[in-house]
Amino acid sequence: MQAMQPTIGAVSSRSTPSSKLWFLTFLYTMVTVLCNWFNVRLTEVFGFALPSGSFIFPFTFFLTNLITEVYGYKYARLAIWWGVFFNIFDLVHGQLVTLMPSPDVYRTQIFDMLLEANGRTILAGLFGCLSSEPLNSLMMAKLKMEFRGQFIGARFLIATVIASVVDSVVFGFLAFYGVFDKKTFIAIIFGMIAFKVVIDFLALPFFLYFAKKLKRKECLDMYDKGTNFNLFRLETHYAPSANHFKE
Repeated sequence: MQAMQPTIGAVSSRSTPSSKLWFLTFLYTMVTVLCNWFNVRLTEVFGFALPSGSFIFPFTFFLTNLITEVYGYKYARLAIWWGVFFNIFDLVHGQLVTLMPSPDVYRTQIFDMLLEANGRTILAGLFGCLSSEPLNSLMMAKLKMEFRGQFIGARFLIATVIASVVDSVVFGFLAFYGVFDKKTFIAIIFGMIAFKVVIDFLALPFFLYFAKKLKRKECLDMYDKGTNFNLFRLETHYAPSANHFKE
């Protein structure tokens, strides 16, 4: 265990965390912003009307679970807040743009209508994110301790499926309630749940592969024993004993 201490110190205490961790955080933030932009456009898949962001949204759970499994819940929580921050920035910027004059009246009206509709989906996405993403990472971290690192596939599926249901219900209600008739509204929510759950199962072998490979590359396998899971705490330090990596 002593041999692992320098690695932990390098990840949890240095001012520049692993480039792989930064890359995963960047990917997560980018995907959340893209999801909320595309959600305003409904797409029909196998008879179900789905927000277009649903095609890539399950990737957010994939990324935060990967961060939680390898680097720990604290870093996943930080990634979630980065996603929230840039979505708020995107929303505010969009609303400010609509208040500015433009010489192109026709295309400005079309663009402003898009931003108005997109504002609701971004807000719905933010509440959906804050309802499901921390829950997903929390379950992943708690179940890892409960099962002592075993059953990683089952832990991934339990966390992502439950979080997918929560996100679909919260986002669907806030984004589409009152926009469509009751039958269509319920169909959209159930369609999102079904589609995301299918993607969760399809993503499992990829998650297992990348989690195993990343642990070996980073020499990390963090456990969140003693972690304060308060969503509003942003500290990321881990004691050397939190790393249970074994070759």
